[in-house]
Amino acid sequence: MTARSLDIAARIAPDLVALRRRLHETPEIGLQLPRTQGTILSELEGLEVEITRGRALDSVVAVLRGGGVPADTGSKARPAVLLRGDMDGLPVTELVDVPYASRNGAMHACGHDLHVAALVGALRILHERREELPGDVVFMFQPGEEGPGGAQPMIEEGLLDASGTRVSAAYSMHVVSAEHPLGTWWGRPGPLMAAADEVFIEIRGRGGHGSAPHQALDPVPVACEIVLALQQMVTRTTDVFDPVVVTVGKITAGTKENIIPDTATLAATVRTLSEETRSAMRERITRLATGIAAAHGLSAEVEYGFGYPVTVNDQDEFDFARQVVVDLFGEDRWADMPNPELGAEDMSFVLNEVPGAYLFVSACVGDPSRADANHSPRAAFDDSVVADAAAFLAEVALRRLVAQR
Repeated sequence: MTARSLDIAARIAPDLVALRRRLHETPEIGLQLPRTQGTILSELEGLEVEITRGRALDSVVAVLRGGGVPADTGSKARPAVLLRGDMDGLPVTELVDVPYASRNGAMHACGHDLHVAALVGALRILHERREELPGDVVFMFQPGEEGPGGAQPMIEEGLLDASGTRVSAAYSMHVVSAEHPLGTWWGRPGPLMAAADEVFIEIRGRGGHGSAPHQALDPVPVACEIVLALQQMVTRTTDVFDPVVVTVGKITAGTKENIIPDTATLAATVRTLSEETRSAMRERITRLATGIAAAHGLSAEVEYGFGYPVTVNDQDEFDFARQVVVDLFGEDRWADMPNPELGAEDMSFVLNEVPGAYLFVSACVGDPSRADANHSPRAAFDDSVVADAAAFLAEVALRRLVAQR
């Protein structure tokens, strides 16, 4: 079973690399990716799959029906699993010197072009093996992972029931341009990546002349005090084994050095690894900001926006996916991941609905300790991993359906 997936992946590898490079040249951003969607649809032409395009976004959902069970299963529902690849790029001007570099001011700086090529490859592998499939596979080509988030709208449009049966498991993977040597896989059960929320704080005072601050209510030092207090709040109110990161990335105030403004604003990201702590952070930050402002005779308005939830790998599905990696590539290609990372991922919405696993694989070019990380304009990805990623996705879906039969 394993050898066949690897053999097919090796045979179609040149096509998958060519697809990845075409996608890399023309990245698109956000939920509307018409050119990328069109490329995927052209890749699926001639294959026996049922295709649905997104209504509110340029997504593609393809359902491959397995021939390993009769179409009429009576009262027993046909099992189904989901494989996902995200499609969007980033607003980054590429600085990687390759012949297929982007020239349109955007960049696949997070490797989603490799994800699309790998998912197309998995579909082609399973299409050749569809008579062995005792169930159906839903292929999720998703826009907007980098924001504003495409997974939740796809779920709302019926993604998880696209085959007629709710999928029982979901799998995905992400390439990384640094950290581990090329071809290494890693992951962990339980919390894998953080929830990512946003907070905006407006401190309202009363403007005046910079030479006479006593005649005004200056919001600038209050904003600075809030920034520092947020860091102290994290260390004093949260368990060190349930970590929180609050980073103020933007401070805006004033127009000139000798003018005290009426308002100052802060924008921050809040990263958490449990839903309990995530829920508590809104109340804590609101209380802190409004309290500090009031202590100085000013007021503060806090707008708290919940973004992507915590990405959690199901223990059993993680163990299953890890074993597939080891069987395909060997134990030496696996690296344990002791701690979660505080990046975020909207595959979390899918994994909130069905159990599944999300893994990482290195596409590092050169020395991992010197390589530029994902999202850098210099992030480079070795597309030789595309065939391996395709084989993994195909094999994990096939084995999961066989186990479920």
